[in-house]
Amino acid sequence: MARIDPPALDDLSSEQKALRDLIMKQRSTGEARGPFGVLLHAPDLGSRVADFVNYLLSDTRLSHRLKELAIITVARRYTAQYEWWIHARRAERHGLEEEIIEAIFEGSKPTFADKEGDVVHEVASALASDGQMGDELYQKAEGLFGKAGMVELVTIIGLYMMIAVFLNAFQVDVPDPNAKLLKEI
Repeated sequence: MARIDPPALDDLSSEQKALRDLIMKQRSTGEARGPFGVLLHAPDLGSRVADFVNYLLSDTRLSHRLKELAIITVARRYTAQYEWWIHARRAERHGLEEEIIEAIFEGSKPTFADKEGDVVHEVASALASDGQMGDELYQKAEGLFGKAGMVELVTIIGLYMMIAVFLNAFQVDVPDPNAKLLKEI
């Protein structure tokens, strides 16, 4: 059960209404749910987070497939149910193979046909586990993605680590009662 529910629609301040409108415009669900439902309680912060997420999930240097791979790797590490529920489906829509998603779900190391996927998973796993990345891995990743691509990748991983902690702290519910939930590993 969520620790903080979104405010009732009839009780929204003008700032909360503006944030809700922004979120509904940016999100494919047309709703302010998940972390954004909680962020309605702090609309000044919520609007900044919503814009940042929206930017990083738009067309940037990294493919959507690789971004979603990084996000579900973080979600798995933090057992962030809502983050997993949203982004595992997005990962599949963006071409991430079902067997890779399933391996990550189970807490296993997936086998990648592409070097980029393998390196993104390694980087996200390393940073989400202990906040560190060895020199060899960094050099391999920078060789694939360049300096700007690395900045983007690390930013996505860091942002979604923050969102995972946020979701877990507020025990944000997955709205699908039939959702396959992560187990603690």
